[in-house]
Amino acid sequence: MIGRLKGVLIHKAPPWLVVDVHGVGYELEAPMSTFYDLPALGAEVTLFIHYAQKEDAVSLYGFLSEQERRLFRDVQKVSGVGAKIALAVLSGASVAEFARLVQTSDVAALTRIPGIGKKIAERMVIELRDRAADLVAGGIPGAKSLPNDPLSEAITALQALGYKPADADRMAKKAVADGDDAATIIRKALQAALR
Repeated sequence: MIGRLKGVLIHKAPPWLVVDVHGVGYELEAPMSTFYDLPALGAEVTLFIHYAQKEDAVSLYGFLSEQERRLFRDVQKVSGVGAKIALAVLSGASVAEFARLVQTSDVAALTRIPGIGKKIAERMVIELRDRAADLVAGGIPGAKSLPNDPLSEAITALQALGYKPADADRMAKKAVADGDDAATIIRKALQAALR
C-alpha cells in the first residue's frame, strides 16, 4: 500500500495530477483544496496518499495534509458516499469549515456541496459529528472547537433517534429551559412528542 509520495510534479489538470518518483509517474486524483496549494510544475511535492483497490481498478488520491486525507476517509464511511463525493467535500470546504458545518448540524450548507443531497447531509451530521470534533481538536490551523452545548447535543441525539433535523431542532428548542442538561432536554422533548 502507498501512504505517501515525494517527487516532482509533472502534470496538473484538476482533478488529475502526475508525480514523478524516480522515473515512475504516479497518476492521482486530488481535491481542489490540494490543487490550490500545489507548487509549480517541475517543483518537488510531498503528498499523503489514499490507495483504493476495486475489482477492476486501482486508484490513488493525493492530499497535501494528513487532515485532508483523514476527512476523505471518514466521509466515505457514511452510507451512500464514495470517493467522488468525498473529493467534492474537500473541494467545496476546508477541513475546518466542514467540521464546523457538521458540528453545528448545518444541513442546508452541506447540501450546497455538489453531490450531497439532504439525506446524505443528515447522515453526515449524525455519523461524523464525533469525528469532526476530533479533527478540530487535532490542531487544524484556524479551527476552534465548539463548546459542548446541551441544546446542540439534544438536537443531535434526537436526529440519531430518527427525527428530521428541522423537527429535532423545533422539539429541543421548545423543551429547553435554563440550566437543563442534554438528557433533560431530550426527555422533555420526547414526552412532549408523545402527548
